[in-house]
Amino acid sequence: MAVQKSGLKSRLARWPVARWYNTVANFNVESLFSRKRGPGPKRTVFVNEKLPQDYFDSKGNIKSDHTYNSSQVITSKYTLISFWPRNLLEQFRRVANVFFLGIAILQFFSKFSTISPGLVIFPLLVVLGITAGKDAYEDTKRHQSDRKVNHSPVRVLAAEDWVNPNVMKPKGRTFVRGVQSMVGRKPKSAHTADTSEDGWTTAFWEDVRVGDFVKIVDDEPLPADILICATSEDENVAFVETKNLDGETNLKSRHAVPALVHLRDAAACAAPENAFHVDLERPDNNMYRLNGAVFIGDISAPVDLTMTLLRGTVLRNTRWVIGVVLFTGEDTKIVLNSGGTPSKRSKVERQMNPQVCVATNLILLMVMAIGCGVSDSVIEKADYPNGAPWLYGDNRSDDNPNINGLVTWAFALITFQNIVPISLYISIEFVRTCQALFIYFDYEICYQKTGQATLARSWNLSDDLGQIEYIFSDKTGTLTQNSMVFRECSIGGKVYSGDPPQDDLTTTPITAEVPPASPPPVPSARGSGGDSSTAIDSHNEATATTAASIHSGSPPPPTTKPRFVDATLTADLAAAVHASPRTPNAEHARALHGFFSVLALCHTVLVATDAEGNITAYKAQSPDEAALVQAAADVGYVFRGREREILLLQTPFCAPGTVERYELLNILEFTSARKRMSVVMRKLKNRVEGEADGEGEYVEGTGQLFLLSKGADNVIFERLKKGTGEEMKMQTEEHLGEFAGNGLRTLTLAYKVLQEEEYVAWNERYHAATVAIDDRDALIESVSDEIEHDLRLLGATAIEDRLQDGVPEAIADLKRAGIKVWVATGDKLETAIAIGHSTNLIGKESNIIVVRGGDEGSRPVYEQMVRAVQEFFPESGILDDEGVIVPAHPRASSASRQERPHPLRRLNTGLSSIVSNTNGEKPGGFVLVIDGTALGFALVDEQNKSLLLRLAMLCEGVICCRVSPLQKALVVKLVKEGIGAMTLAIGDGANDVSMIQAADVGVGISGEEGLQAVNSSDYAIAQFRFLKRLLLVHGHWSYARNGNMILNFFYKNIVCIGVLWWFQIYNAWSSSYVFEYTYLLWWNAFWTIAPVIAIGLFDRIVDADALMALPELYRQGREGRWFGFGTFVLFMLDGIFQVPCFNLTPVQSAVIFFFIRYAYNTPTSRSDGYAVYQYEFSTTMVVAAVLTANLYNGLNTNVWTGWVFFAVFLGIVLVWVYTAIYSLISPGWISTPVFGNDHFLFHSAYFWFCVPFAVILALTPRYLIRAWEFGFRPNDIDILRYIRKMEPGRDIERDALFGGAAGLAALRRAASNTSSVGSIPPRASASARRTSFDPHSASRTDMSTGLRSVHRGFDFATEENGVEMRRIQTNLSERRQSSRSALGGDGAGSGPERRSRLRNVFKRNRIKKDE
Repeated sequence: MAVQKSGLKSRLARWPVARWYNTVANFNVESLFSRKRGPGPKRTVFVNEKLPQDYFDSKGNIKSDHTYNSSQVITSKYTLISFWPRNLLEQFRRVANVFFLGIAILQFFSKFSTISPGLVIFPLLVVLGITAGKDAYEDTKRHQSDRKVNHSPVRVLAAEDWVNPNVMKPKGRTFVRGVQSMVGRKPKSAHTADTSEDGWTTAFWEDVRVGDFVKIVDDEPLPADILICATSEDENVAFVETKNLDGETNLKSRHAVPALVHLRDAAACAAPENAFHVDLERPDNNMYRLNGAVFIGDISAPVDLTMTLLRGTVLRNTRWVIGVVLFTGEDTKIVLNSGGTPSKRSKVERQMNPQVCVATNLILLMVMAIGCGVSDSVIEKADYPNGAPWLYGDNRSDDNPNINGLVTWAFALITFQNIVPISLYISIEFVRTCQALFIYFDYEICYQKTGQATLARSWNLSDDLGQIEYIFSDKTGTLTQNSMVFRECSIGGKVYSGDPPQDDLTTTPITAEVPPASPPPVPSARGSGGDSSTAIDSHNEATATTAASIHSGSPPPPTTKPRFVDATLTADLAAAVHASPRTPNAEHARALHGFFSVLALCHTVLVATDAEGNITAYKAQSPDEAALVQAAADVGYVFRGREREILLLQTPFCAPGTVERYELLNILEFTSARKRMSVVMRKLKNRVEGEADGEGEYVEGTGQLFLLSKGADNVIFERLKKGTGEEMKMQTEEHLGEFAGNGLRTLTLAYKVLQEEEYVAWNERYHAATVAIDDRDALIESVSDEIEHDLRLLGATAIEDRLQDGVPEAIADLKRAGIKVWVATGDKLETAIAIGHSTNLIGKESNIIVVRGGDEGSRPVYEQMVRAVQEFFPESGILDDEGVIVPAHPRASSASRQERPHPLRRLNTGLSSIVSNTNGEKPGGFVLVIDGTALGFALVDEQNKSLLLRLAMLCEGVICCRVSPLQKALVVKLVKEGIGAMTLAIGDGANDVSMIQAADVGVGISGEEGLQAVNSSDYAIAQFRFLKRLLLVHGHWSYARNGNMILNFFYKNIVCIGVLWWFQIYNAWSSSYVFEYTYLLWWNAFWTIAPVIAIGLFDRIVDADALMALPELYRQGREGRWFGFGTFVLFMLDGIFQVPCFNLTPVQSAVIFFFIRYAYNTPTSRSDGYAVYQYEFSTTMVVAAVLTANLYNGLNTNVWTGWVFFAVFLGIVLVWVYTAIYSLISPGWISTPVFGNDHFLFHSAYFWFCVPFAVILALTPRYLIRAWEFGFRPNDIDILRYIRKMEPGRDIERDALFGGAAGLAALRRAASNTSSVGSIPPRASASARRTSFDPHSASRTDMSTGLRSVHRGFDFATEENGVEMRRIQTNLSERRQSSRSALGGDGAGSGPERRSRLRNVFKRNRIKKDE
């Protein structure tokens, strides 16, 4: 359906008139006020150096190429200077406003003037003023949010006599700064703040300059893109959280420029002898590249992204960083990936311009005006020669039969101008403002923990919320809490699911304390304090209850419960401690010990301690590793830190007061290709706590070598030792399937005991690979794979990436509503798929289509998409369309590819066949997963974009992973512009800004990632789950109310205009008024305004609880049934044909006019015998028309409340009172043509006869049609309202939850145009039992390789090839090299002699390093 819609739209767009209109309608006001900045020039940042002479022009001023943008970032639309011109241009995009202005200007000419020209233009000024005031208020809120960000504090170098030579552009004059200047207040300078440290002062972000030295401390965000000079950590490494940029939750490691590491304090930074400059490329929006060089005298050093910290990131696990500012404000990468704040208009308003105002109302007005002009001209030309007395004197140049037709045409425009009502727009603004307040005061979408209400930042988009077809969501912070929690594990074929928490301990980030247990005074490798999202703080609790219960020498019991507690596991561990060899429990005891030892040792986690040596936090780059190490500590396997390469571990198996020691020999690091991490360790002697190495009592250790591995299930399984543990492997596979089905992230654990000779020989090869010049990475991978075989399976872990409250239920209900949900995230593919499962975006029986890569060496993306269509959608007809090129040979790649892509094949991982014959035909539908690299190729041209869009339309969901902020916006525009669908984007970080701005409706979540998303959004909410009520209730209500209000608004005006039009038949088509003018003047101001306002404010198609319980009802709005061109035309005109579903507007106006006109068409209706005065019978028409219009509006109101009764009868009462009072005003007070009209009107039987009969005749057909529709052709909403009326106590939500009862079974739901509706089963209870895993129930096809596999939930987030890992590998390599040198250079020798020498070397190295 969507594909057909896209094709029809493209064909219509080829029409010349359509192209002309699209050019005008798509005119972008922002383009006049916000110039598209091209890439700036390359720059050189000077530090403690003077600017070169060529930077100055002949007048001594700095050239513009060398002045840099300020750090001020503004997301608002207006400034004091641009407000009025830009706002007026935006308002005059409404064709109606242009029309009103033209009519007002016309009446400034005396020939066409009806009343005072000032009074004529006053309504237009009121509309413009109120709308401008609303826009100014909205933008003021944006300015206030910008001010909060721009005034964030940062430490800047302020040493005496230090000068920053680099020149900045002046800051923009925002509303706040402009108003302060106007009232004489000087804006506060940030550099006047108090100095908290020697040489450093606190400044505002907006005052930071290029070339400034800044000092950032732990947990502070970065104000600009800075170059790292020095850090507080070993080897000047810093850790940064980038989820605000790329959505990834793991920390990234960065390091300082080696040539600048001496700049460790303010004095060194300000010293004149420390002069240098940095050459940089031009500002670039590529967030993964930065090239430059540092020049210190004649010495130069390269600069890349690993030496920089970008704006939008947060410093973590690092006490402080000193850096030099390189890019500020609009030149930073995060801002370059964002667009300017757009001027959004609702879909209803966009429809009103071309469809209502232009195509219908203005054309109808022109036809009426031309009809009057032509008829008047013909009549005058025929009657003037005959001496018609009413044409006496019509022989002047400006008054003759030849020109009077044109004059009558202009008068007709004024007479019938209400056909385009100016009051409609001010009414809409008022109603939308109230709807924004309804949203704000809705208790159901107010976050009780913080008291944050849902805020409408753009008041004119409320009806768009009821028409959303696609939702584009970020992941981190939007769907998830960025908190990893250890939930379950499978050990030795036995599942431990954890005890249900008695209190809500898991609702907060991981902050559990590891047990103190009188730890040894061992300094960690990095003992800095501070929190992080991946740090496990220890300010509240100890967590070794299980250990304490197992061994009397274990740490004391904690004050509160640990994070992972399982009574069965505790009992099994207690039994394992006392298990004897060769007993049935011995094997499981070894599995338990090995499992948690791997968790506690196979990682790169660091331990932070306080001054007394107590552990305060586990610090990890990966949140997964932090959760795993914490889980091991929860059950008594407490990682105590490391002494260089020696890892300390306390276990329940340790003797009282001792810790186990392991020597780290090698780390085979995790990569996305390897999908596993391994460490090689040697078991050393245990040590008594509190004693230094070489002292105290030692317990003999084994000295054994171990390989500990964790990774993806298929990678680990294929490396297990053949013929052993097959039953345990099958059980673990089943458990992995259950974990994955519950949306958990899984890892599989294994180990291997190494022989000394095997390890020594392998270590030689590994060392050679690490120092190889050519193909180093391939050699390392090959050598690593040699040792990672014949593993023994221990079990698997299941970690929950905690979702925001109510996310799965909200997404499931949004899918039931027919809304397609797409996820766009910077996370890797496995993480994105795991979140898809946990959020219900991917069902247990969904078919996953993966499109990725596309660069050199892989299958082209276009070919992958074609093959996906051929494989899964052969009958869609996409490949038959014009412009789609089908590769001739499925297995042949393009000419530029040297490798053949793999054909589709089955992947076996231990089961006989994990892919059934019906793979790709599962009932769960299809979900497309595409990565950022492939997306870059897919968006390169129209042919690729068209194929991607058509393929995505056939899927019920799309997940875009590893995408940049700019790609997120491009995906939104692809759907928005490709098929014209209504889109909503939701996110919480700076990387979501461009996506939020590109969508029709942008929603920002006020979360942990700052205010950037909220500042750029149209609606601000606190939780994703609130989006459900925002759309299904407020959106649906607002759209139905506004659409109904607009239709009824035009209806009531057509009634009035229709009466005026019929009068022209009897008035020689002169465009004269049949009413006394004031009745026409107050028509939209008093007589008929209240009922339509009541519809917009108080009408309810159905109650909120029913809309929430039955999301399928949202289809009414999603398909645009409440307002559209067809609905409008039929509403206005089809009454002529008496079709039983349309209104009778022309008939009603004709009934009112002709019934009353002929009722008064007698010799006289007066008792005195005088003829009937025109205003006598026309006033009767006015009263009847007001009654008809108001009662008709009331008839179209679904719920009559007290306010609706008041609104409907207010205008009726006012017109009666006004008629009575206005008729009493004598001409001595003001000129009035109706003085004494009450005497004739109210005493006439015709008045009392015509008013009720005309109203009844006008409304009866519509009433009968409505009654027939409700009785014989009810829709879903009619039936639901009937049930609610007749059975008010019925629980609609319960009926919907369990599949519907007899009363709701009558609801007839037409097939939706999306595959998701109708395939969504009834919602299951949150406590539903976990079903057993069916290996044939999952399908994942990688179109780049042709592999099909079962998804078992594998996911592990960590930095690949990061600075910190390279540092660790370097240290281990140096140690290996030292050992080789001690052995004689080539490592000669073998057997016991060699092993003895090797042990002595390792021991000497340890003692030497300790010294």
